[in-house]
Amino acid sequence: MRTTVRRGSQHGQEYQEDLAYIHDAGFSGYCLRAAPGVLALLRRSGIRDGLLVDLGSGSGRWAHELARSGYGVLGVEQSAAFVRLARRVAPEARFVHASLWEAKLPRCAAVTSLGECLNYGGRRSGRALAGLFRRILKALKPGGVFVFDAAGAERIPANGPRRWWTEGRDWAVLVENAGKSDELRRRIVCFRGSRHGYRRTEEVHHVGLYQPQEMLDALARAGFQAKAVTGFGRFELPEGITGFVARKPAAPEAWE
Repeated sequence: MRTTVRRGSQHGQEYQEDLAYIHDAGFSGYCLRAAPGVLALLRRSGIRDGLLVDLGSGSGRWAHELARSGYGVLGVEQSAAFVRLARRVAPEARFVHASLWEAKLPRCAAVTSLGECLNYGGRRSGRALAGLFRRILKALKPGGVFVFDAAGAERIPANGPRRWWTEGRDWAVLVENAGKSDELRRRIVCFRGSRHGYRRTEEVHHVGLYQPQEMLDALARAGFQAKAVTGFGRFELPEGITGFVARKPAAPEAWE
């Protein structure tokens, strides 16, 4: 069996080709389980059509669910490998290769971000969070909603580094989680089948952690009416992950 080693540990290099493939093949269930609850939330908010922007759109599984439910979809994703996958998974949606912290956001009915996307690249200041939230608020139509999740300090293993592994038909992945109160370090070693045996790649992800109240305070400073939730519909979020539902006040004169 021949193996090669590739490393992608710098900000902006997360989820290169092999890990993007493995994440789609083995870990898409998170957004798919959340999908019915988020779709119901959108409908209860009166958002049954129009453009939705998905920040950190990954391999496009959530974008596909949105598109098949009648929404227009723009996905924003920093991983080029994920963008290539997403364009095959959800050809009815549009995807741009950009950081969610920098991408220009069009006028839209709702914004979503599922899967710790705001945590990636390390911890941001409250000012940076509020700046992102103000950009989202400006893009949303009055009454529009911003639905996302974020990881907190409970994701840090209590008794030192935690290691686990799982496998699929043509892949295996080993993960080590360790860190301190405000940042999780996630070392990921991948084995993916190829014509020459298995290829070994490695990535190190830095995941900034936030207390729910920090997020709520930053949302309020940006002008949102927001609440924290423990799940979306019947989907209960994992321990240490909090959901947020933020609404732009429906006062057209104030926001247009």
